[in-house]
Parts: sequence; C-alpha cells; structure tokens
Amino acid sequence: MINIEKLTKSYGGRVLFDKVNLRINSRERLGLVGRNGHGKTTLLRMITGEQEPDFGAVSIPRNYRIGYVRQHLKFTEETILAEGMKGLNANEIDHHWKVEKILAGLGFSQADMIRPPSAFSGGYQVRLNLAKVLISEPDLLLLDEPTNYLDIASIRWIQRFLNAWSHEILLITHDRGFMDSVITHTAGIHRRKIKKISGDTSAYYDRIAQEEEIYEKTRVNDEKKRKEVELFITRFRAKARLANLVQSRVKTLSKMEKKDKLETMRTLDFSFRSLPFKGKQMLRVESLTFGYEKKKPLVGNLEFTLNHGDRICIIGKNGMGKTTLLKLLAGTLEPDDGSIRYNPAVESGLFEQTNVSSLIETRTVEDEILYSDSGVDRQQARNICGAMMFSGDDALKKVSVLSGGEKSRVMLGKLLVTPVNLLLLDEPTNHLDMDSCDAMLAAIDSFDGAVIMVTHNEMFLHALADRLIVFQGGKTELYEGGYRHFLEHRGWLDESAQGGGAQSRGSAEVLSRKELRKRRSEVIARRSRALKPLERKVAEAEKIIEASEERLEELNRDMLNATESQDGDRIGRIGKEIHRCETAIEKAFSDMEEVTSRIGEKSIVYEEELHRLESLAGGGN
Repeated sequence: MINIEKLTKSYGGRVLFDKVNLRINSRERLGLVGRNGHGKTTLLRMITGEQEPDFGAVSIPRNYRIGYVRQHLKFTEETILAEGMKGLNANEIDHHWKVEKILAGLGFSQADMIRPPSAFSGGYQVRLNLAKVLISEPDLLLLDEPTNYLDIASIRWIQRFLNAWSHEILLITHDRGFMDSVITHTAGIHRRKIKKISGDTSAYYDRIAQEEEIYEKTRVNDEKKRKEVELFITRFRAKARLANLVQSRVKTLSKMEKKDKLETMRTLDFSFRSLPFKGKQMLRVESLTFGYEKKKPLVGNLEFTLNHGDRICIIGKNGMGKTTLLKLLAGTLEPDDGSIRYNPAVESGLFEQTNVSSLIETRTVEDEILYSDSGVDRQQARNICGAMMFSGDDALKKVSVLSGGEKSRVMLGKLLVTPVNLLLLDEPTNHLDMDSCDAMLAAIDSFDGAVIMVTHNEMFLHALADRLIVFQGGKTELYEGGYRHFLEHRGWLDESAQGGGAQSRGSAEVLSRKELRKRRSEVIARRSRALKPLERKVAEAEKIIEASEERLEELNRDMLNATESQDGDRIGRIGKEIHRCETAIEKAFSDMEEVTSRIGEKSIVYEEELHRLESLAGGGN
C-alpha cells in the first residue's frame, strides 16, 4: 500500500500539485490520467524516489518492492534470455521457462533467446527492460506509456497478463481502451489536485463534469446573492432606521465564501481541412510487392481498391512492414513490383513519426504552420498553433528547442492546414494525451475523405476501421470487415497458439453475440430502473432552485419598496421569507449534490457489469 499525503510540487513557479492526497490500496490496479505536462510522470518519479516533493510525503511500507521500467538501456549479459533471468527472484533463479514465457508474450521469438541484447532495436531493448520488471513480480508495478513501444499483439498479451496480476499497478497510458480493460480504479490530476474513484476513465470524466457543473451553478448563485446583499448595504447604509438590517447583511456578506471561476482548460480541438472529391475510386493497388532485401519481401502481392469515404486500418506486429506500406502509398518509396494507380484528383497528406526530421530547426512553430500551404495567412497559422496547444508566445518557440512530442504536434498542425482528400496516418496518437486522442478520433471520423491509418489502438480500430490490411504469418492481405469481425472470425495467430482470445478461453464463460445483447439489455434496463428515481430527485431539486430564485427576485423588489415606505412590519415578514427561500435553495443544492454523487456511484457499478460482459464476448450468433 502506498500513501501520499499533502504532496506539493512546483517547477519554475508553475504548480503541478497542491497538497494532494492519494492512497493505492492492496490489489488495486489504478489508472492515472491527466493532460500532458500536468505531472503524471513526475508523480511516478516521486513514488520511486527519483524526485523529491517540495512538501508532503510518500509513505511506502518496509520491504515493499516497486517495479519501474527504466528508459536507460544497459545490459551486461550475452543473451536476451540471460539478461531476462536477472529479473528472477532469489528462490526462482533457475526458472528460465518463466522468463521465456514473458519474453515470448512481448514479441521475442524462440530464436531470439540466444541473441545478444545489442542486436535488437531500441524499442525491443525497452521491451527487455519491461520483461525484467514483470519477471521480478514487484508489489507495485509502475507503467508509464507501455503501449508506445509495443505492437498490437504484445499489447493484447500484456493486457491479459495485467488482468491476472495479483499485486498493485499504477498505469499511465493515452490508450483509453487499454487502460479501461486493465484498471479497477481511476485517479486524475486535474486543477492541481488528484481525485480517485472506483471505475474506469468514463466514470471518472463523468464525475468531474458533474462536480464542475454543480460548482459553477453554486458559484453563479452565490455571486448573485452577494450582489443583492451588496446592493442592499450600499443603498440603505445611511438610513438609521434600517441600521440593524444593514448590519445583518454586512455580517452575512462577511460569511459568504467567494468561489473563483474555474479556469478554462486548454485542449486539442481540431478538424482536418478536406478537399472536395467528386469521384468514387481514389486509388487502385495491384500486385504490390516490396522488400529492402529482394528475397524477403515485407509487402507481398497486395491488392485493394480505395473509395472516397473509406477507412482502412493497417495492423500487425512491429517490423512487419506497416510503415513501409504507408510510404509506398505516399510515393516516398517505389515498389519492386506491381502498381499504385491514383485518381488525378487525389491530394494526400502524410503524418509519419520520422517526418519530424523535415522540420527546419531555425523556424518558429508559427512559421512551420504558415509555410505549409500557400493559402494560409498568419492569423490562420496562429489559430492552428493554438489548437495544437502552442498558444501565445509558445507559437514563437524555435523548432530546435521543442521536445519530440511537441515536434509531432507541429507535424500534425502542418497536416491540418493542408487541404487533402486522403489522409495517410502512422500512429498519430503516440504523443497525445487521452483527451487529445478523443479529439483525434472525432476529427478522423468527421473527415470528408478517405483514411488509411497504421495504429495499434484498439479503440480506434473498433470505432473507425471498415476494412483492414493485415500483416500476419508472413503475408500481407486485405480483410473485408471491421476489427471486431476480424477478432471473431480470424484472430491473431499467436493468441490461437497460446489458447488466448475469443476463440479459446479455457473454462471461462464465453457469451454468444445474441446472449451478450440479451444480457446487455437486461443490465441497461436495471440501470434505468435504478437511476430514474434519483434523476427525478435531481430534476425536483432544480425546479425548487429555479422557483426559489424567481421568488427571491420578487421578494428583493418588495423589500426595496417596503424600506422606501419605511413599513417595519412588512420588512420583517419579507426578511423571514427571504431567509426561507435562501434556506430552500441551499438545501436543494445540497440534496442535488448528494444525489448526483449517488448517481455516479451507481453508474460505475453498472458500467463495470457491462464491461465484464464485453470481456466475455465470443463469436457466433
């Protein structure tokens, strides 16, 4: 168990945390969410002791082991297997089978086990560090963006691995689907505080939205009452006969807490600039073949047609040729054989991770956006800079001082200002936070053109893909169907061999699609019956507040008339009724806040039940 108390941390006058508290209890799998730059990784580093807080403490039990994937790559053993075995506990020193199982799950083949770590790419070396942490079975597993260096097969494997994890987990990831499939609780860094709830990210964001809506309604109501009291004091301060009433209002005013208006949160908010396309077929790929080594083609005899409005996702393990195919389609590589025939009216835009090298170091962010298209003026460039979270002076930063993630956002901004009717996207979410990934999903969905995208984000695959180009088993082929259909009828070969996936779940319950729909309907009906009485109470409270506020306006007008006519009895009666109205409003707000909280808690229970049903989904009717 980890206990964080009154933690405060600032950088250069910017406050990340302000006296925050957080507890990670036994066997909890906690997802940590928040905007980029709001301190998620900093919090992990303070838990590991790599950074010190300005104030507060992180309490860790004696002999409690924390596993954290280090980014530095330093290996001492001659083989992958030997290096992995360094993670074994003392009583398991010869359990090489355990190491082999985890390495295989993370994408290492049996032949890789005797190869030296230096023979692998940086991404696979980070996977080796991850494997060593998993092998050691720490009490708390800290994972910071693990999906960034895993392919889709490894992500699905580690998802199942973490669901069986018997200790604590603290997970940071921009992949909402992955996080929701693993966690039991969500904690969010929001407005320099940390809030933790039971449930997934949707339940967390719903709770935050409800609480901020209530806060804003309360703030507006309080501000209105404050102005009314101040007006009364100002108007009648000089009237001796009303001195007691004025003094009472002064005391009331001194007790009223002034709530600050919530700061507007910046977020990525954008849409792609689409170019009209009047035809149907955009491109035709015939017998496309390519390989960096002639006898080992990465893309082999691929054929497909892309029509206007299509959404095709490219999936497969890392190193299989997904990015290479995107480069072939973009024309930056020439095929060894076959052809790609474009409609002359097609204008394509490419977003690729390695494209940041094309940025000019001496230019500002604004300049890079401005020079992307001749039809862009400086104001439009500034608007796009703001949408990419380079507002104000940040737009004048030189490219040379930007981080890798910031450069990736500049590349995205350059694509946004360029009118296109075909988007070619290579892992566009890697340097975005969860909110920005949601904005990206909405922007791709609403784009009036065709999209071909490489992604391992299963939420994007489920939401967007009409068809798939699958790299698997040494083949590249078009799959006519969405991602759910692919999982049910084809699936990943490694999972079939391991007995994983929807096709084989051992003794676990598997639901047919028909049974799943039936049970979902039953849960939704029960949720509706349970929440309706509570929702009626919220509506009743809102009516009481609205009616009482209208009555208060009438009473304040009556009070002004009564004081002008110096009618003491009437002033007394009106004062008592004003007090009753104010009490009714306060009670209604309190009741509404309590009921809203109960609605959130009940909703979480039903969402967890629906999520559990989805995890039992099998194939068939």
